[in-house]
Amino acid sequence: MELFAVPDLPEVREGDDLAALIRDRVDLRPDDVVCVASTVVSKAEGRAADLDEFPPGPRAREIAARLSDISGDEKDPRFAQAVLEESTEVIMEAPFLLTETRFGHVGVNAGIDRSNVPGHDLLLLPKRPSESAARIREGLPADRVLVTDTCGRPFRHGQRGVAVGWAGMAPARDWRGEGDRDGRELGVTVENVADELAAAANLVAGEGDDGTPVVVVRGFEWGDHGESDAHFRDVDGDLIRQAVRGWSFDA
Repeated sequence: MELFAVPDLPEVREGDDLAALIRDRVDLRPDDVVCVASTVVSKAEGRAADLDEFPPGPRAREIAARLSDISGDEKDPRFAQAVLEESTEVIMEAPFLLTETRFGHVGVNAGIDRSNVPGHDLLLLPKRPSESAARIREGLPADRVLVTDTCGRPFRHGQRGVAVGWAGMAPARDWRGEGDRDGRELGVTVENVADELAAAANLVAGEGDDGTPVVVVRGFEWGDHGESDAHFRDVDGDLIRQAVRGWSFDA
């Protein structure tokens, strides 16, 4: 398997055809996996925004004031309002905002970005990333597309690439029912291939000002395994979320 960045992509603007931009710069194969950073998907879909578009309500002001007290830095209540409007649930309000987005992803600040947004204050995640992936896929000779983002993880330091949308493939490879080397049947192993490919792509794409938001994974083989559509945990089975819901931060 090899990975390489699509070269010479321009600054993406609202209305740009991402599939055409990619297709014009690389010869794709049907079995390639094209990993597209959510930042450029959001830019193409007009998801850049300004803080003034989010006049803060009482809850946003309260959250911002508390976070300011905790951090010692002034927090803008308009940003808190943007997070609230992009979320279906606020799982934790302090010492940072941990929320569920409208498409099921759990992350800090609803995944809203404040870097690499020329002419605007904020960049919101795509509204429905899997639908975005499907639209990009329609314009490419490659059969599989992932929309990726970066976020932190419990019990680990730093950020890693994750998949927030996918098309042309299941997000997970299901090993349940297969045997290990000793002949024991696997009962719980479901491998999140979409996140693994997204993390590998992030190593090539880089962070900050690298300017390489599209990575092609070539030579990845699914193998003779089952598929699973599971990606985001169901709330009822998410024990970590349930525990955090009942926890409060004491500064």
